[in-house]
Amino acid sequence: MLVWERPEPPERPVPATLSRERIVRAAVRLADADGLDAVSLRKVAAALDVGPMRLYGYIATKEELLDLMVDAVYAEIRPAGDGWREVLRSLAEAVRKAVHRHEWLADLLGGRPQLGPNTMAAGEAVLAAMGDVGLDTVVPAVAAVNAYVYGAVRREITERRAERTSGMDKRQWQAAYGPYLERTFATGRFPAVATMVRDGPHLDAGETFRIGLDFVLDGIAARVSKHAQ
Repeated sequence: MLVWERPEPPERPVPATLSRERIVRAAVRLADADGLDAVSLRKVAAALDVGPMRLYGYIATKEELLDLMVDAVYAEIRPAGDGWREVLRSLAEAVRKAVHRHEWLADLLGGRPQLGPNTMAAGEAVLAAMGDVGLDTVVPAVAAVNAYVYGAVRREITERRAERTSGMDKRQWQAAYGPYLERTFATGRFPAVATMVRDGPHLDAGETFRIGLDFVLDGIAARVSKHAQ
């Protein structure tokens, strides 16, 4: 029986009352502070001041714990809006904000379908907003938005981690590598790249995310319009 349907064991008031919700909250706190490497049933048990074996009545494996953590964060993601475009935009922006609050989430997005109640509620809101658009359009449209969002937020988090590892923020990185780029561009081998670097728009992460999302949504709108004809 999957963890979503498996009943919790009876409460034991001593030495400490447990529940899946309390276990998952503790795991999320550990991951928020120190990343997924800080999460294991043993470490969560220590944070709750109980023996590791106490947790196995509630959660059988670390994979179940990770699934529950993702679903707990999806409680923060509530797509809303008038029409499918606004709902898909709301979903995308809500996922990005959740990843900024819980950086580890970027490592768990995608892969196997998430089947928790909060994740399914978000999916239900999106599919309901698509209305009478045919499933042959809805399914790839939602997949395209998810693929864009997952890729974009992973890039943001990768850049954030690189800054922490290198000790250089964006301006410091540009100052360090700028002279190399100028010497490289002076060879004339990369004129298109040189033009992009020198004359292209210099957008922050939020602007880049929103413009890229508009490209995806515009493509979906064109397909929806064709479907309606």
